[in-house]
Amino acid sequence: MNLKPCTESVLDRFKRYVQIDTQSEEDSRSYPSTEKQWVLLKMLAGELRSLGVEDADVDKYGYVTGAIPSNMPDDSDIPTIGFIAHVDTSPAITGKNVKPVVHPDYQGGDIVLPGDPTQIISADEYPNLEKQYIGMDIVTSDGTTLLGADDKAGVAEIMTAVETFMRNPDVKHGEIKIAFTPDEEIGQGTKYFDVKKFAADFAYTMDGGPLGEIEFETFNAFLARICIQGVGVHPGYAKGKLVNAIRILADIVTRLPKGMSPETTEEREGYLHPYDFDGQSEEAAVKVLIRDFEMDGIEQKKAILGKIVEEVRALYPKAAIDLDIEEQYLNMSYPIEREPRLLEYAREAIRRAGAEPHTKVIRGGTDGARLTYMGLLTPNLFAGGEAFHSKIEWVPVQVMEKAVETIVHLAAVWAEKR
Repeated sequence: MNLKPCTESVLDRFKRYVQIDTQSEEDSRSYPSTEKQWVLLKMLAGELRSLGVEDADVDKYGYVTGAIPSNMPDDSDIPTIGFIAHVDTSPAITGKNVKPVVHPDYQGGDIVLPGDPTQIISADEYPNLEKQYIGMDIVTSDGTTLLGADDKAGVAEIMTAVETFMRNPDVKHGEIKIAFTPDEEIGQGTKYFDVKKFAADFAYTMDGGPLGEIEFETFNAFLARICIQGVGVHPGYAKGKLVNAIRILADIVTRLPKGMSPETTEEREGYLHPYDFDGQSEEAAVKVLIRDFEMDGIEQKKAILGKIVEEVRALYPKAAIDLDIEEQYLNMSYPIEREPRLLEYAREAIRRAGAEPHTKVIRGGTDGARLTYMGLLTPNLFAGGEAFHSKIEWVPVQVMEKAVETIVHLAAVWAEKR
């Protein structure tokens, strides 16, 4: 496929986008959760319009959407395909003053980040570096912030693909829908997303990891909140009176099975993960993620957590201990597997881009999981990044370029095969 080059490379776009702080905030009551996300969202809407996406707009919730019309003479039976990425970055690590660094022509070994030499990307811990990416240009932060490849790599790839479509009308495709969302990192990326208005038949999120990766199976995800009301007393006069909520909370957390934690599990193993704590001696609370690929595993973990709470409740009769569990999202593989073209055409597009497709389970969530259960089947494709949510996050330039090619080929495959 001989294509006219874009006026701005995917790397240059990516470097621009990561320098805009778009960190989301979990406990915010606004939507998007942070005002600073609006900067990139409004910028993207403007850039889409400048590229010729005439209906590009950003709504009151921050969703940027636009459509590239079909260029097929008869497109009545060509499904409308969407491509989606999120603009926000993780609350876990600062995304302010990101300084992207390109390490050209990687030849193996560890990568030491210049802004903080204690931040080292280990080739042993990230074997794709030496297995797949020798000779490629690796982009990192300087080591003092995250990079933001999750998911500004996906944003840059979609934007570059949009320009590619506009500059290359010989690439035949049906109607293509584009969306950029806020707040994915805090599980709210689709809270107000209007699937009916978006009007795509199927979609793909560009939010995955290494080259060639296709993800269509997520955890079933539930969130447990354990709230403890103790009895507060001056510690100097506390004997027989104080009921310390923090100690009770610690007692609960230490009873969680160590072999059922994120740091001891992999592949298809689920986990219980206490990740957020707040409180003082009189009142304390913890949030625990419950994850498993099978609902039987979810129910097992719910039962384990309930039993622990009951055991500790019996030890502290003067305390009030409440356990609340809510659904976050479900494994999206169940409905996606009923539409085989979604994965078959993605594999074909990746091969046309010169890469080898492979599937991998998502040990986390994605906007696509919720969208799938909202009626828009949305598997996840590679965007290139690794070590997400950390200061050693990295992405190869050439993999981002392959992701752009995959988007272009995928639209063409859907037009050809219908």
